[in-house]
Amino acid sequence: MKIVSQTWNQHVVKKENKTLVLDQIREHAPISRASIAQQTGLNKGTVSSLVSELMNEKLISESGTGQSSGGRRPVMLLFNQQAGFTISIDLGVKNILGVLCDLKGNILEGKKIILEDNQVEIVLERLYGLINELIAAAPDAPYGIVGIGIGVPGVISNEGEVLLAPNLDWKNVQLKEILADKYQLPIVVENEANAGAIGEKTYGAGQKSNDLVYVSVGTGIGVGLILDGELYKGIRGFSGELGHMTIERDGLKCRCGNTGCWELYASENALLSKAKTDQFKSIHTIVKAAEKNDKEAISLLNDMGKYLGIGITNILHIFNPEQVILGNAMIEAEKFVLPAILEYIDAHTIGFNRDDVKISGAMLKEYSTVLGIASVNIELFFKENQATLELLS
Repeated sequence: MKIVSQTWNQHVVKKENKTLVLDQIREHAPISRASIAQQTGLNKGTVSSLVSELMNEKLISESGTGQSSGGRRPVMLLFNQQAGFTISIDLGVKNILGVLCDLKGNILEGKKIILEDNQVEIVLERLYGLINELIAAAPDAPYGIVGIGIGVPGVISNEGEVLLAPNLDWKNVQLKEILADKYQLPIVVENEANAGAIGEKTYGAGQKSNDLVYVSVGTGIGVGLILDGELYKGIRGFSGELGHMTIERDGLKCRCGNTGCWELYASENALLSKAKTDQFKSIHTIVKAAEKNDKEAISLLNDMGKYLGIGITNILHIFNPEQVILGNAMIEAEKFVLPAILEYIDAHTIGFNRDDVKISGAMLKEYSTVLGIASVNIELFFKENQATLELLS
């Protein structure tokens, strides 16, 4: 038993060291073996051995030489970001955005298709068509497509079931199971706002924040929470449904069954329902009119900013985050909406909750969700791939 325990411990240490070396190359390439040893504290022999394994696995490669510090010029190591690819989908109410990414989160291919019907069977057929196009667009790679991820505007279980997506009119859709059966690939199904929060934390405006809140404002409102550097999902994965917090006690009836929900007053749907002008068919048309000093358009956007300010004030009082990031369709209206949000917050937020918080639009624009999903699939690939290779070695 002692020998087995010792062998297992050695196996675990080797796996952790290999991950450490790969992470250094992923983050700091081009980098030399000596620099990896210096940064990780591992001895040079261990680093060389692990680098050889990673090269055999086609995850890294050598590329030229670096600057000498008094001896032979070191051979530099590169991360093979095209060893595999991910497919990421933002499933909206009105459209579907899909992207093909490499293992660094770079978008190689992207396409958006319009949805005119939200019936599950119809959406799935459109979804399959988009995924198939992206698979066909992927270059040849040692690991091919390493995962498919979908961001959905609704309540998602930890098992990837869409329990409720009111704006899609979906209930109890086993989306992860359906896609896994069809494609025989790792599948991630996540709430789109959670994915947006991950995207902005990993690649966007939230990279320096440990506690951030991503507010996705589209047909409805969703919220993703990064607390202490990690996505907060709650006991069963249902956190972040702040679009359905009540801001009007005897307010409008919501599809979720509640009344007075935040998204009934501060979403794109709310904006369009208040418009008196027939030409205002989308947030894009309202923003374009506002840019031409249309009084109704400016008033609508200002009013929306105030309602967004109400919900964000509640968020600041509850979570006291470093940063609040606005994303999804509302990013197009940022220059009109953000001043009204800040004005409301300044007037209604307790000072010490307001003083240090940064409020801004999403750096990744419409790609926050798909890049967040890509990030999740990439990390799962490295975690599961290394575990598999260790078992085979």
